[in-house]
Amino acid sequence: MARVRVFVVDDSITIRKLITNFLSSDPDLLVVGTAANGRIALEKLPQLSPDIVILDVEMPEMNGLETLVEIRKTHPRLPVIMFSALTRRGTAETVEALTFGASDYATKPSNDAGDAHVAAAVRDGLIRKIKGLCASILPRSPGVSSRALPIDPFPSPTSAPPQSSRRRIDVVAIGVSTGGPNALASVLPSIPNDFPVPVVIVQHMPALFTKLLADRLSTRCAMPVREGVSGELLLPGTMWIAPGDFHMVLERTGPDPTLMLNQDPPENSCRPAVDVLFRSVSRVFGAGALGVVMTGMGQDGLRGCEDIHAAGGRVLAQDEATSTVWGMPGAVARAGLAEELVALDAIGREIIRLVTETRHLPRATVPPADRRWLNRTETEPA
Repeated sequence: MARVRVFVVDDSITIRKLITNFLSSDPDLLVVGTAANGRIALEKLPQLSPDIVILDVEMPEMNGLETLVEIRKTHPRLPVIMFSALTRRGTAETVEALTFGASDYATKPSNDAGDAHVAAAVRDGLIRKIKGLCASILPRSPGVSSRALPIDPFPSPTSAPPQSSRRRIDVVAIGVSTGGPNALASVLPSIPNDFPVPVVIVQHMPALFTKLLADRLSTRCAMPVREGVSGELLLPGTMWIAPGDFHMVLERTGPDPTLMLNQDPPENSCRPAVDVLFRSVSRVFGAGALGVVMTGMGQDGLRGCEDIHAAGGRVLAQDEATSTVWGMPGAVARAGLAEELVALDAIGREIIRLVTETRHLPRATVPPADRRWLNRTETEPA
């Protein structure tokens, strides 16, 4: 039976032993080696040929970020899960690692944590994520792997609306999860500072992570990236990321659409959830919405894309080859909702092309209160 070969890199001998023991108790996993720091890990990597690396963030001699950069030079597609303590420093370094190409992250239990706490952390964090990232190695199980599923990229009927019925795009909504920080770091810097429509984003992350991610991305982008704030007007010139532990929605509270946050129950086990944002986008913008679903486990975003599509909006999905995990975009593609499957390095250009090419098309029908904002960049009479 195929087993996932795991390489554990951590400077704590206690954590290495605990994680190795718990991972080895799963019949689908095989720990093929351990290392106490990044330098040793890089020496062992060619000999061990692991399927995935569990990489501590804070280590002597060569830390996790430095090690990740070197791994990516020779193993650009090798899954790497960053493993860090839930401290501000550890979180900041983890977010930086994620934007540099780490596949995912998990919270490290403390050295003095009891076996029950460590077991829960490994089971709910590491093992689930290892199997999700290495699903193609394991026998397929429902809800875990989407790579093994056959797909016609353009199921019949195609989701692309007829040219005659298309409307101007007035908002871009992006949903992303596993592998998302690196994907966003690839896509968002291509958006120019004079982009004529706002961008709203859900990235599955807890509180603190999303603020640090927004700050990190903002240093790379021409347009500022901010964490969502209730009551903020949704205007061109800013990209908004839903804060961790809050759903972000759009509402009509005046002449301009408004961002609102809530802590309604999680959907798809997520808060923020892509479906929640996309539903509100379809209500406020109708056919003027462009939904983009990128790499991530599960199928959050599928129902929201159904709403955008039903309202006459447009949907793009990241292709399988460039997705860290093709769960979310794969679900949208299999449902026939994606009019195009786009490689990661082309998503930014495609967003710009669609928004630019539709500026001369009729705007979507929206309530009069929203027409002033939608008319902001064109000269036709309201």
